[in-house]
Amino acid sequence: MVKLRLKRCGRKQRAFYQIVAIDARSRREGRDLQKVGFYDPIKNKTYFNPRAVLYFFKKGAQPTETVLDILKRLVFLTKGKGAQPPDTLSDTDILKRRDFIKEFEILLKELH
Repeated sequence: MVKLRLKRCGRKQRAFYQIVAIDARSRREGRDLQKVGFYDPIKNKTYFNPRAVLYFFKKGAQPTETVLDILKRLVFLTKGKGAQPPDTLSDTDILKRRDFIKEFEILLKELH
């Protein structure tokens, strides 16, 4: 079974985590199938590739509770009042982005 989970990186007392798709039997720092994002608790920064995450969700990957919480928080932030699409995006890109967020929210509700 494939899981989306955190992989610890960095040095002592300065850890950050990569969000990876990995075989459930692998150890925490084991070989991953694909990196889908990162989470830095010290700088409070998070990034993930939503298309890769959706791909693995559709293939049956199960996120850990921590990864699920991080993804839910990110989806919530993208639809909040302060989340404005960049000016460089066209109207069709903005509509695609909104549709993508809706699809992602539906998948997260199914998982939880």
